[in-house]
Amino acid sequence: MTAFSLLHLAPLFGGAAATLLVWLCVILAVLATTEDQPRLVLPGAFVLLVGGTSAAAGELLVPLPAQWWLGVALCALAVAGGGPAAALVLRAATRGGATGINGGILVGDEPGREVLRGGTTIGYLERIVVVAAALLGRWELLAVLIAVKGLGRFRDLDAGAATERFIIGTLVSLIWAGAAAALIALG
Repeated sequence: MTAFSLLHLAPLFGGAAATLLVWLCVILAVLATTEDQPRLVLPGAFVLLVGGTSAAAGELLVPLPAQWWLGVALCALAVAGGGPAAALVLRAATRGGATGINGGILVGDEPGREVLRGGTTIGYLERIVVVAAALLGRWELLAVLIAVKGLGRFRDLDAGAATERFIIGTLVSLIWAGAAAALIALG
């Protein structure tokens, strides 16, 4: 049985199938991070795509009592899945880019100078803020988030490769979290 048919059966099972499917995607997203296998996040992307298409079509897939649990699962997917999704896109965009011992990228102006360290932790925090801002309807928090992130990384963005990784990673992370938050808000 495919994920698509499970989502359409969700009303019959009181939303349990959809909620379990999203939690499975959360587990895969966590494994994608811990096992350095970002492709494991692709089922989560499929769930967000199908859910977004269904929400845009005005189909309510989950009855009201189960929406809370599905919302919690989507929040977890928003936070856990954005990192592997960004890693997958960054690997495709920056083939062969060298990383330092702390996970940052190496820039050529100083031997061993590593920039953009701590991106994983910052990514989790930014996705939490995106989901919270969307659920609260406080869109100005996103502007503050992007400004603070840009100012905090300003010194590291003098290298072209660092700038590219920063922009790509941030956009993928924000889009992922925003898509999950939109499903929660529209559900």
